Amino acid sequence: MEVLLALSAHVGVLEAEKQRLRAQARRLAQENTWLREELEETQRRLRASEEAVAQLEEEKSHLQFLGQLRQYDPPEESQHQALVPEVAVGCRLRPAVGNSTPSPPGSEAAGAAAAQQGGYEIPARLRTLHNLVIQYAGQGRYEVAVPLCRQALEDLERSSGHCHPDVATMLNILALVYRDQNKYKEATDLLHDALQIREQTLGPEHPAVAATLNNLAVLYGKRGRYREAEPLCQRALEIREKVLGADHPDVAKQLNNLALLCQNQGKFQDVERHYARALSIYEALGGPHDPNVAKTKNNLASAYLKQNKYQQAEELYKEILSQEALPAPLGAPHAGIAGDAQQQVLRRSSSFSKFRESIRRGSEKLVSRLRGEGLAGAAGMKRAMSLNMLNMDGPRAARTQLSTRHLSEAPRTLSASTQDLSPR
Repeated sequence: MEVLLALSAHVGVLEAEKQRLRAQARRLAQENTWLREELEETQRRLRASEEAVAQLEEEKSHLQFLGQLRQYDPPEESQHQALVPEVAVGCRLRPAVGNSTPSPPGSEAAGAAAAQQGGYEIPARLRTLHNLVIQYAGQGRYEVAVPLCRQALEDLERSSGHCHPDVATMLNILALVYRDQNKYKEATDLLHDALQIREQTLGPEHPAVAATLNNLAVLYGKRGRYREAEPLCQRALEIREKVLGADHPDVAKQLNNLALLCQNQGKFQDVERHYARALSIYEALGGPHDPNVAKTKNNLASAYLKQNKYQQAEELYKEILSQEALPAPLGAPHAGIAGDAQQQVLRRSSSFSKFRESIRRGSEKLVSRLRGEGLAGAAGMKRAMSLNMLNMDGPRAARTQLSTRHLSEAPRTLSASTQDLSPR
């Protein structure tokens, strides 16, 4: 009897151990499932990281390619006049060539003539200060440029009051300095103040108001606030259309800015409409070979790529790459004799011709990959998108295209008008 009891107890122990082992097996199976899922997630992340590394390698090689083009750039030429050209939002202020003396009388006449066509001539009393600020900011000496602007602003407010066009001019200059320091909030506040002054003193439909609105839109776009930037850009466009006419180059530039803002919001139908209209303006004024036509086609092709419209993008890229020598952009100042001669020597250079031909052959292969699959195709499109710069007149076009080298989701830079530095 005792033996049976012992056996029964032993069987009970074995059964309990069996249940424990089964429960442990279930836990291990569940842990195994979790580990498999974690392994799959890790492998997915690894593949994504490898793709990101491949994309970064492609972008690195592309940037190295663009850096090699700099050796063909001619020396910086003196083109700073009273009428300040438009620059990209991310660009640094260019220093005044030579010294900080005012512009010569010829530049004043050019500025006045341009002002009659919708530009803005910097008042003579502020031109020297403006040149000094441009020079210091271009050298990165913001510790000198900022106090200089602030002191001049205080003097103007004491002598003329806060609501004066010259005060708005100085606010714009200081805003540009802050913009080059990436202090976008401070620059935005200054431009809001300048906008209010100009609307009160010059009227709500003055070209200076449009330029200030455009600069505000650029700063909002730089901060990713595209929905707030779009109505500002739209209002600037309406003012310029009314004051300058619907076919003015500044209207086309404003359309490009508006298209870029719409593109960052996914409004591709509006993007295509704005680019198409800008193209028609540039082609009507400068012909199909105007560099602005190629740049606008490049932007439009980028919009097509984001919509997977590879055939339309390929056609535009081929049109850009088919252009040989292009004339100077519409309204651009003519280079000096030395600069022209240097560019002619550069164009005659056999080594540069061979270099360009080799890049052309590579670009044709990349263009053919516009219908490619996956990341490799997208990376190829990035380089094909920028290779059209080699077909513009002179190597300076390569530097101009730096702002459109990326096909990523990062926002493209807008064109910031600095023509608003003074009223008429």
